Amino acid sequence: MTPTRAAGPGEATGKARRTDGLRPVQVAWLAGAVFSVSAGYGALLPVLPGWLATLMPGVDVVDVGRHVGFLSGVYAAGVLFGAPLWGAVSDRLGRRRVLIAGLVGYVTSLLLLLVPAATGLWGLYALRGATGFFVAAVIPVVAALVAEHTPERLRARRFAWLGAMSLVGFLFGPALSAVGGWLGPWVAGAPLSPTLSAKVVLLLSASLGAVMMLGLVRTLPTLRGDSVGAKKALANSTGVGTDQASALPLYWLSGVVMFVLAGFELGIVLQEQHSSEVTSSQSAIMLAECSLVMLGVNALLFITSLLEKMPARTLIGTGLLLATAGLIVLATDPTDAWMYFGVSLTSAGTGLVLPVIAYLAAATSPPRLGAVMGGLAAASGLGQTLGSAAGGELFGALQHLTFAWLAAPLIAMTGLMLARHQLWSGTASTVIHPR
Repeated sequence: MTPTRAAGPGEATGKARRTDGLRPVQVAWLAGAVFSVSAGYGALLPVLPGWLATLMPGVDVVDVGRHVGFLSGVYAAGVLFGAPLWGAVSDRLGRRRVLIAGLVGYVTSLLLLLVPAATGLWGLYALRGATGFFVAAVIPVVAALVAEHTPERLRARRFAWLGAMSLVGFLFGPALSAVGGWLGPWVAGAPLSPTLSAKVVLLLSASLGAVMMLGLVRTLPTLRGDSVGAKKALANSTGVGTDQASALPLYWLSGVVMFVLAGFELGIVLQEQHSSEVTSSQSAIMLAECSLVMLGVNALLFITSLLEKMPARTLIGTGLLLATAGLIVLATDPTDAWMYFGVSLTSAGTGLVLPVIAYLAAATSPPRLGAVMGGLAAASGLGQTLGSAAGGELFGALQHLTFAWLAAPLIAMTGLMLARHQLWSGTASTVIHPR
């Protein structure tokens, strides 16, 4: 096919705007949307405990940790309930409209958090839930757009790119928090405080989301072959429900890993509330280390074509063992050097498992790819919700021993993989090559 030129500034119709596939610049803006919402979540997490402590004077660190966990859980619950709803709406109204609406809602919910005094504690919960709800209109819809409008030979590479940008966003989030701490006193002309840091972080996150929204409005056309064609393909396809049933082990695995990852990251943040040896800066560094290690593993998988060379079951099992070892190290010795080592192991393990899940799901037959992606988003949201809530409760009672309890679901999943060899062997073959 002869390549077509990009649309000029004044062109709104014609072949330049009528496209059945995504151009690289459009994929870049879509990846940027994923990056912005991931960065927004990671940026607020390090400053959240201190901010809540100022909003609730007289509350002890155990209650602060509990609220941090519940607020993170409410955010994930918004993703859980929003993903299926936004997916259904995008089938009717078009994915571009839903994506833009999601970014508008995301930015608005962040800006409303700037006035917590007007909403109170329950308002904070409502707004964090709303942020997660609108994020659910971004990440799964971006995945569906890329899946529907990408040639099969490029699909895995583009999904790897989306996954990498999500991890870069989590890596950039703590850095954004550090930038907020530096900019706050300079912009406001006031001493640095947890409240000022939180407000600057919220403004920076909202600005980043607004930039991505404007970029998508400008560059992303209404793509052809949309819901009507997808429904016809679905009606004409054979083996109804085959891909969804085959993806059930992936849903379970994704939910369990996200449960552990949410509790693990929350534990890193809450360490400073219980140990004088861990500062907020160290927590931010550990969160950045987590994202950097996961990003490196993600890059290694797709650059070296390791997924084509090794069975997915072997990679998943290795990742589960690494993550389990890291959590045990964190539970056994909470001193500085060992904590960094434990964070690296756990990050490498989860960073190995999650890209394999995304790769397997991305190779689902096109008529059902959107449904599988929605299912994965819901499973991840449920795992993150439960993990955040459980992590906040457990860490308040058990402190660093919580990491040992978080290893239990990974050990159980490893045992399930060993006991049900055929189930997990079938996951790769059936999802990648559906009949």
